[in-house]
Amino acid sequence: MSDPTKPADTAVSAAAPVPAPAKPALPPKPAPPAKAPAKAGASRRSFLLSWINVGWVTLTASTVGMTLGTVRFLFPNVLSEPPSTFRAGFPDNFEEGKVDDRFKTVGAWVIHGRNEQDQPIIYALSTTCTHLGCTPNWLEAEKKFKCPCHGSGFKITGVNFEGPAPRPLERYAVRRAEDGQIIVDKSRKFQQELGQWTEADAYIALG
Repeated sequence: MSDPTKPADTAVSAAAPVPAPAKPALPPKPAPPAKAPAKAGASRRSFLLSWINVGWVTLTASTVGMTLGTVRFLFPNVLSEPPSTFRAGFPDNFEEGKVDDRFKTVGAWVIHGRNEQDQPIIYALSTTCTHLGCTPNWLEAEKKFKCPCHGSGFKITGVNFEGPAPRPLERYAVRRAEDGQIIVDKSRKFQQELGQWTEADAYIALG
């Protein structure tokens, strides 16, 4: 029988402690959304853009090339070409029957020789072989021009007499300047097979 003199809460406190309620579990995190597959239109667009870029680069390069070519055409390199005329000095500077190589570098031999009437003349021969365009050499011991390429031979007058050359060397126009010097004009040529060696500007008569 309980003691009525003891308070009621004394009996409650003597009982076992009540455990704290457990925390509710957190809900699981949602999975990340799956990536959408690449669209086919985007790959086609990048492909087309790459080819458009290549086209623009090609067009730009072509335009630049055409522009440079036009500028080069407007300003030709005329200064690099040798002049068509030059002074060869006085006739007394040339010994008869001799070939001087002073003007070989500009494509001419100036010679003191004789014509078919055995008259002394000055004439200028082209240094270009009439076979295939090589440059012959003067052989003093043999008194002839000899082409090193295919063996064509020319007399001191320029007439061909051996080898494959089909015709004589060409002569340039010559005249005397006011001071008496010889002027050679390479822009005008005379051919023996056409009967042009007897024309006035094909030689300078001496004496």
